[in-house]
Amino acid sequence: MFLEVDQVSIRYPRTPTPAVDAVSLQLQPGQLGVLLGPSGSGKTSLLRAIAGLEQAQSGSILLDGRLLDGHGARVPAEERRIGMVFQDFALFPHLDIAANVGFGLRGMARAQRAEVVDQMLMLVGLPDAHSKFPHQLSGGQQQRIALARALAPQPRLLLLDEPFSSLDVELRERLAHDVRDILKRTHTTALMVTHDQMEAFAVGDVVGVMNQARLEQWNTPYSLYHRPATRFVADFIGHGVLMQGRLQRPREDGVFEVETAAGRLRSMTMSGEALDDHGDPEYLDHQPRQSRQDEVAPTPPGASPAVVDVLLRADDVMHDDASPFKAKVLRKSFRGAEFLYTLELENGQQLLSLVPSHHDHDIGEWIGIRLDVRHLVTFAADTSA
Repeated sequence: MFLEVDQVSIRYPRTPTPAVDAVSLQLQPGQLGVLLGPSGSGKTSLLRAIAGLEQAQSGSILLDGRLLDGHGARVPAEERRIGMVFQDFALFPHLDIAANVGFGLRGMARAQRAEVVDQMLMLVGLPDAHSKFPHQLSGGQQQRIALARALAPQPRLLLLDEPFSSLDVELRERLAHDVRDILKRTHTTALMVTHDQMEAFAVGDVVGVMNQARLEQWNTPYSLYHRPATRFVADFIGHGVLMQGRLQRPREDGVFEVETAAGRLRSMTMSGEALDDHGDPEYLDHQPRQSRQDEVAPTPPGASPAVVDVLLRADDVMHDDASPFKAKVLRKSFRGAEFLYTLELENGQQLLSLVPSHHDHDIGEWIGIRLDVRHLVTFAADTSA
């Protein structure tokens, strides 16, 4: 492993709860990681601890085998060779772009420094910006310069703290893809913080979802979406709802089945919560999941069907006029190629459905639906709902 964060906790004075609570994660060389979560979940505090700007009260941080923090040792921030890109760009307004990019190269000979600046500006697609000043560039161009400045000293690790938050939505998405391409071309290991899951999925090879100072799951974007480890991840990632159903005993062919108000669901694989021998909910693994792919959560042998909440994503609910299961259109959101419908079953259960935009139904109209779920994600039923 290149970056190893092991059980790191951070507390601030006069604050009763930790800002970061026993978080562990790893990054391979050249891998791009993203910390995703709501404001106040601890993402930036963890990033600052890795940079050396905050001190962890417990746990350890290693970079390429070198202990940066923990076990009584602490390497100062300026000796860690870690670059950082801030959300406000932090460019020097009185320096031209060449001087901004070369700011961290002051120990180099002038000719070598100029060569590195040229290379960095070429890399970020602004080869002719040397003599311009930050105020003469757009927000997206300024962010590219901030990235060039951070990469110029060839840091061992690059940290990005919500680097696109001040930009408009369309530019953010395009720049996120550009930044990923640049980091991959330079084989840079990086960790980014954001609260926007589209940015996280655009940039990250692996994404961590944080909530209330804890890391709920650390996995690929695909696994976060299709195999959420906790209710929070299931709710935070993507569009979906939890629908109550009855989990049947596994069939002899290994297929799991859940009976719901919108039909029977079948799958060879299942993830989410298991049931212990007493029928009580019990997580398969309380630790963030990184490599587990096909967790199986069967009902114990001989037990009666268990009441569960099953995750239904908007793309699991298909429009099908021939289906006997009907739902009423409560709301619809036009998205160009598709509609996002909010639907209601006869029993009052609401669902979300992504439908091609040529299926334009009126509010209040009843339409046929069917469920197409390839991997069941279940949680113990929420009795308080």
